[in-house]
Amino acid sequence: MKIVITIVSAMAVLFLGTADMEVKIVASTTIDSLGACQGVSYLLGKVYLYGDREVGMIRTYALNSNQLIYTGQEIKLTQNGQDVINHPTGIAHNGSKHTFVGNSIRLNPEGTQWKAVIYAVDWEGLQRTKTLDGNLLNVIEDDICIQGTRPEYVQYEGKWYVATADYGPKSNEVRLYDPQILSKAKKTSEAGVLFKKFSCSAWVQNLHWIPSKGILVLIQNQIEGRKWRFTFIDLKKSVASGQQQVLNVVDIDKSDELEGFTLLEGSSTGMAVTSSRHQNVHLVTVK
Repeated sequence: MKIVITIVSAMAVLFLGTADMEVKIVASTTIDSLGACQGVSYLLGKVYLYGDREVGMIRTYALNSNQLIYTGQEIKLTQNGQDVINHPTGIAHNGSKHTFVGNSIRLNPEGTQWKAVIYAVDWEGLQRTKTLDGNLLNVIEDDICIQGTRPEYVQYEGKWYVATADYGPKSNEVRLYDPQILSKAKKTSEAGVLFKKFSCSAWVQNLHWIPSKGILVLIQNQIEGRKWRFTFIDLKKSVASGQQQVLNVVDIDKSDELEGFTLLEGSSTGMAVTSSRHQNVHLVTVK
């Protein structure tokens, strides 16, 4: 299946801070069969879109010019036919043996109580069998989080850590977990799992690491569940100070719920996704 991305006009952006950055939407399309899309990862030349359809799932796409091409690969995040990662909120994969997928579990109908869980998975096994059967290595309750979990690999002083952040109105944090210890733990409150943390701004839906620049992107909403915000922070300075050190904030005047973002080949083209049923995948330029 080929999905043509049609060009739309760029949205206005708001620049803050000192870094010379801008994010512009250059093309948009509708990708179906995801439920509400919860995020996007770009790994080894493939685009992975994940969502919360009737079960949590991941679909794989090739990117060819302005076309997303569905490869036919769909991973259902089920075990023994039962939905396990029903609301995937992040994929931390860097080619090492430790891959983690986040999940936010609704505990009440009102959506005011959540449980955050991180799953250690066999990523290569998932590609082969397309379910969690035989590929779910460990289940870790993210009990030190404030609200939700969204794992992403980052590098700090030459070592890889799994970063995650909260989705809430206040008192939010970015936390860095040791992947070796995390992969064996049952709770993130166990000794040695948490390496460092720092405070951050509200409504973080996902994280994206730009290794060439040492920049962590907070993929956010301006208000709860609505409007787009990208906050570019200096990771090293943020860890040292204990609070986010903002390089730039870009607000885009779109009313839907921004869920995820990733850079594609190079560093000037990216993809942003929302939970909308229509026009939910957007190509963007980052300069």
